[in-house]
Amino acid sequence: MNARIKKSMEAALSAFGRIKNQESSAITRQLAVVFDANKTYLDKVADLDQVFDDHPIFDQLREIFFDLLLINFFTEDVQKLEQDYLESEEWEAIEEETIDRGTELLNLLLYLKECEDEDLEPQLEDFLKEFLLVDEDEFQDEYRIYEDVIANQALVDGSLADLAEAAKKLPEDAELKELFYPMLAFFREQHPDKQAFEHYIKLSTNADFDVAVYALLVAYK
Repeated sequence: MNARIKKSMEAALSAFGRIKNQESSAITRQLAVVFDANKTYLDKVADLDQVFDDHPIFDQLREIFFDLLLINFFTEDVQKLEQDYLESEEWEAIEEETIDRGTELLNLLLYLKECEDEDLEPQLEDFLKEFLLVDEDEFQDEYRIYEDVIANQALVDGSLADLAEAAKKLPEDAELKELFYPMLAFFREQHPDKQAFEHYIKLSTNADFDVAVYALLVAYK
């Protein structure tokens, strides 16, 4: 397993378990086995789902961990396959089969990896305009998905309370309803101390999920 992904996985599960008052060591060990296994990608997806089926208290993190599994595949597993595997019919079929899985967190994780590769400091405007290309006509699906983030990007320079309030006011059917608060909070403060984390939790309306995603992003960066 990629070392950064392992660190992110442990941080997310520990943070989630702390809010839920649940021990996270067992699911952490089991997921590490899944990520490290010498199996096909779809077999790993099946094993991932089985772990979350066995630990339903953590089910809210299932799709976030699907994103992590995919990132791990891109960074570790694909190195063992043919050079053009990601252009193969086999991978195209896998993408089609899993098209409804995962979340938009995948894009942010890919962006953070690119920032590391190019020695850049992650910035929300750069993520939106240079990575997602939301200003380009051919990327209007991305614009639609990230419309609420685009409209509220100035909040990363303001108070966390204002950010939390904006998150509460998003309509229930907003594309990024769940990820809005942790995503923008990360761009606002990428190196939170314990006090900042506690303030973040206090303002959240979905504390267990929100702190897990934030902890994951901080650890991944």
